[in-house]
Amino acid sequence: MEYPLPIETILERLPHRYPFLLVDRVLEAELGESIRALKNVTINEPFFQGHFPGHPVMPGVLMVEALAQTAGILAFLTHSQHPEDDAVVYLAGTDKCRFKRPVTPGDQLILEAKFLVDKRRLMKFACRALVDDKVVCETELMCAQRALT
Repeated sequence: MEYPLPIETILERLPHRYPFLLVDRVLEAELGESIRALKNVTINEPFFQGHFPGHPVMPGVLMVEALAQTAGILAFLTHSQHPEDDAVVYLAGTDKCRFKRPVTPGDQLILEAKFLVDKRRLMKFACRALVDDKVVCETELMCAQRALT
């Protein structure tokens, strides 16, 4: 697989769509190990209308969601699956979540996820999001793969 992966490949690996798709490009991935992706944060994001008027800040929960989507891409790539293969990866929990700095329009969010545990149906990832090489969010995510039917 050649990197960076374009948005079309991301759309093949994630069930998310606008306005909830929070990964624009996969920069690199080592299957079964780690992934780096990016999210370009623009003033056009629908959440900025209300968070906060006059002082737009990306909600922390959406940073965690962007990290979870990044981890989901790594899981689907590692297991050679697509969402239409009757499988979905759900966020099951988060531990040690910390927000270090605000993320604002114009920032480029670099999303990193590394496998800690991969038991096929249950996965744990060490994740962090960076802007300008500074950590803005870090967390451990637990994800569970479930069949759609």
